[in-house]
Amino acid sequence: MKRYDLLYRLYDEFDTAALREHQSFVDLFPPVDSRVALDHWEDASEELTRRKTAIADAIPHGETFAEVASYADRETAFTALDLLNRYGRAVDALVLDVDETLRSAGGTDNEIPRETLHVLGKLHESGVPIVVCTGQTLENVKGFAIQGLGNELVHSGTLSIVYEAGNGVFTPGHGSRTKRLLYEDLGEDVRTVFDEVRSRVLPTAPRNVRRGSHLQGNEFNVTLKPNFETGSDAAETVIDDGLVHLIDLLGEAVIGTIAGDAGASGTDDASAGDGAAWARAHYAAADPEIREVLASNAAGSDDGTDTVPDDGTDTVPDDNTPVPDVDIGSIPEAVRALFDGIDVGYYRADAAEIGSLELNKAAGVEAALDVLGVEDPFVLVMGDSKSDLRVMEWAAENAAGIAAAPEHASADVLAHVRGGDELVYGRRQAAEILRTVHALNRLADLEGDSVSGRPAAVTRDRRPPN
Repeated sequence: MKRYDLLYRLYDEFDTAALREHQSFVDLFPPVDSRVALDHWEDASEELTRRKTAIADAIPHGETFAEVASYADRETAFTALDLLNRYGRAVDALVLDVDETLRSAGGTDNEIPRETLHVLGKLHESGVPIVVCTGQTLENVKGFAIQGLGNELVHSGTLSIVYEAGNGVFTPGHGSRTKRLLYEDLGEDVRTVFDEVRSRVLPTAPRNVRRGSHLQGNEFNVTLKPNFETGSDAAETVIDDGLVHLIDLLGEAVIGTIAGDAGASGTDDASAGDGAAWARAHYAAADPEIREVLASNAAGSDDGTDTVPDDGTDTVPDDNTPVPDVDIGSIPEAVRALFDGIDVGYYRADAAEIGSLELNKAAGVEAALDVLGVEDPFVLVMGDSKSDLRVMEWAAENAAGIAAAPEHASADVLAHVRGGDELVYGRRQAAEILRTVHALNRLADLEGDSVSGRPAAVTRDRRPPN
């Protein structure tokens, strides 16, 4: 029988809802020092085994289908089989953002739900490597990984951490390849610009940015974070002002870096203000959100709330225009070349940063998969931001995986995911997608059985779950 027929039998003939309830109870039962509670757990475990055995004895490949049903409801199981039918492959690595993807600040705490951690661990135990892909510093994410996933998993040799959105890769247990500093391969001019911006960003910042933000402790990226609650009005104001300052300072640093370069024609007489104006024009043209922030910025006001210091050290463009009317093509080639290699990231009410366009999360993921030995990847990418979108686009362009996102992800991310396999999940419900992958991989184990079964268009018309 084909897989689709067997799935229909499975969910029509068995009480799979009760099976999942027993599995969840057995998996997530907290450690307690109670004989009564332990007896209850043992009873549930025996009932779980009985129900799985009944399925295993009744239908072909019953053990596999019992495992699928113990974690996936009808809709999840058929979604998994649709994905297998579409791509013909199991997922062989997980690429996971952390904040607002696995865990959400919108809940009662900022921890990854136990259910998510359990399914994640189950996939890892089945031989699926994990790539944690984040904009956080290495030390921050190492602490989270050990606390949330466990020291044994982190040091298993099959977990890699892409940190600072692709600047470095940390894969414990791989000798000389354990830590790869990808930013060391960048050109000297790019590294000089970053050094200059990093050293000046807070000392020369507007008063409210100096007092209301801090630098994230990165190895390479320059990231301003608010001293206020992420998402608050105060955080939005200081990050907007910090973004403008960061762009202006970046323009200054680029001019300073290429000054005196014989090949940098058109920059001999350029001032710091020219550099800031060119930077504003370049990045406004590249990103509508940045243009919006620049356009709404009250540059040059003297009421104590402006984004410009009053000590003569400001980096406002000479024409004092939030978005200068500059023809991008008129910017000197040497300046444009550096701008084209440097990314300005804006995350509303959360962060403003500069990073290398050569070193994004996608480049970090490729490096991590190389260390992990995943030669022909087909990954699940889960994320919520523009930096995660680049990994999703890399996977799509290279037929290297599928993408999923929480419903509160950025508009561009949601558009990409909904235009693909529509794997959108609710807040704190990342386990839903991981259960889909678990089911997909178990169904892919059924060698010799037809994958296509019925066309995907038909299988999307589901009967209600039992």
